[in-house]
Amino acid sequence: QVQLVESGGGLVQPGGSLRLSCVASGSILSIYTMGWYRQAPGKQRELVAILTSTGSTNYADSVKGRFTISRDNAKNTVYLQMNSLKPEDTAVYYCNRNQRSPLSTYGTNYWGQGTQVTVSS
Repeated sequence: QVQLVESGGGLVQPGGSLRLSCVASGSILSIYTMGWYRQAPGKQRELVAILTSTGSTNYADSVKGRFTISRDNAKNTVYLQMNSLKPEDTAVYYCNRNQRSPLSTYGTNYWGQGTQVTVSS
C-alpha cells in the first residue's frame, strides 16, 4: 500500500501563486507516474500535470506556462508550482501515483485525500 498526503492548498487572489506538495510513503516502487488532477464542483476530475519516473512531464493545455510539476526523489515528494492563478483554477486538487514493479505490466493506482484551491478576490 502507498499513502499520499497533500498539502499547500488555500485561498489566493487571481494572479497569485501556490505550491502544492504530495508526499508518498509505504511500499514505494521505482517505476511510477505521479501527477495532479483536479475536480471543480459539477465537473469531472481532470488531469493537470504528470511526471514519470524517467522525468517526462505532461500538462493540461489550460495550465501550460503557468504550472510546473517537479519532484524530490529523496523525499518521495512531488510538487505543483502554480503561478498566475485564475478563478477557473478553483478546484479540489488530488495527488495520484501509479506504480509497478519491473516484472509487472500493469500498475496500481493510488490517490490522496485532496486539497482545496480557491482563487478569488
